[in-house]
Amino acid sequence: MSLKLRNNWKYNGNDSWSWAAFLDDQGSGEMDKVDHVEYILHPTFRDPIRRVDTKEDGFKLATTGWGTFDLKAFVHFKDGSKKKLTHEIELQEEPGAGISQ
Repeated sequence: MSLKLRNNWKYNGNDSWSWAAFLDDQGSGEMDKVDHVEYILHPTFRDPIRRVDTKEDGFKLATTGWGTFDLKAFVHFKDGSKKKLTHEIELQEEPGAGISQ
């Protein structure tokens, strides 16, 4: 499986970041098999369980926050199977914007 969970960020100042998590299939076309993604955010977030149904931008979930944590995501496939992925959210002041590996 080539699906990977990644994130991008933009530092807003005052220990606040705008960031987004998304799936990356590394050009394999595997994204076409995904029905939706259920993200499990840190419990301090309001509504920490969020479902994204739109394939555009890799089932992107955008939010703001102040610290890193291990994001969990359940990728639900069109065939009814699912796969759990995890990713430590990456946030940096320098550079003020970026994307995780």
